[in-house]
Amino acid sequence: MSDLDYRLVKGLQAELGRLRQGDIARRRAAGLPALVGADAHQHGRALVQRVVEGHESRRAEAGAEAMSWEERQDLVEALEARLFGAGSLQQLLDDDNVENIDINGCQRVFVEYADGTTAKVRPVAGSNEELIETVQTLAAHEGLSARAFDVANVRVNLRLPDGSRLYAVQSVTKEPVISIRRHRHRRVRLKDLIGLDTLDEELADFLAALVRARKNVMVAGGTSAGKTTLLRALAAEIGPEERLLTVERSLELGLDEDTDAHPNAIAFEERLANAEDAGAVTMAHLLRDTLRMNPSRVIVGEVLGDEVVSMLNAMTQGNDGSLSTIHANSSADVVHKIATYAIQAPERLPWEATVRLVASALDFIVFIRRVRGDQGQRRVIESIREVAGITEDGNLATNELWGPDPAGQPRRNHTVQVRCHDDLLAVGWRPDGEPDARLDRTWA
Repeated sequence: MSDLDYRLVKGLQAELGRLRQGDIARRRAAGLPALVGADAHQHGRALVQRVVEGHESRRAEAGAEAMSWEERQDLVEALEARLFGAGSLQQLLDDDNVENIDINGCQRVFVEYADGTTAKVRPVAGSNEELIETVQTLAAHEGLSARAFDVANVRVNLRLPDGSRLYAVQSVTKEPVISIRRHRHRRVRLKDLIGLDTLDEELADFLAALVRARKNVMVAGGTSAGKTTLLRALAAEIGPEERLLTVERSLELGLDEDTDAHPNAIAFEERLANAEDAGAVTMAHLLRDTLRMNPSRVIVGEVLGDEVVSMLNAMTQGNDGSLSTIHANSSADVVHKIATYAIQAPERLPWEATVRLVASALDFIVFIRRVRGDQGQRRVIESIREVAGITEDGNLATNELWGPDPAGQPRRNHTVQVRCHDDLLAVGWRPDGEPDARLDRTWA
């Protein structure tokens, strides 16, 4: 879109805002309830049409050439994107094949598709100023609290309306830089991951049994490995009668939005400090708060720092069945990553104390990896380790139940016994791979 078009859209957007506010005021004065859901969306579309028709009338009165159908549609879509979606980014977000978006200034936009291929696409903004303004608008309205994005607050992390995660920086780079991680599978079950070749039926039944047996599970993997999607699939095995509390840096999981599956779910979001460096509410604070709010389970979207100590403590205080994710290069590397975070925490836990805490809190580590090949890419659960206590030399003992075979494919290691075997049998797991009816399996 050209600079002239951008100025036009900004002016019409302001007009649209005035119309919307006027309608809200009139409904309030008449004692009518506010429009919500589909009604609000339909009303917003009607307002956009009014604004565009007014613009066309003014062009005709000025003797200007009439807009083509394509120009009119572009204008309508731009206004609707600003009213309902993510502004100039919305077109890319509407493409189901787009998985990641990297914007290096307004003119250089790169996307990664679901099959692993990448491409440079057309600009999403007419200027860097427009790009920054789009992020500022989103940061002010998405999430549980407004987030600033300016020269004093050079970075922002937030969730977009479609559930994607946006991270942006400015001032410390020549141009504003934005990275968007798409979550293409918002509501996903383990059976869906079977269809994506992430795991097989035997492994799906085992993971379902872990959740139902209320085992504490840490999902590990690298960037874009599929950790959040796997966590959602595991959470889908939790019954609707349980009270779930999720704690995240920026809202991403969306379990509380699926009121059919999780009617009693509450999402907590970290709050950053204000300009006076006050008012911050960290994930560690929120994790301590959840213990006082009668949770059946506490789910931590992603562990990236000192909140790991609070999370592990929560796992040892009666909140069995907790789930979380962490960045790691392998399943064996997880305890070292946890120890790195723990020693940075206010408690300054040494290695020995961290290992004891992990051994008492964590039951299983599930490692997922993104695999690229000639046929594209896929996510694969490569390893599952059961925490088995502490070794004589003070390290964490784990048993790898699933691991890569010589060809790199994940396989069950039948020479290793599952220590919580009886607990899993009690919830319907069958080691021979025959699922029990209580697991409600209908793999498709």
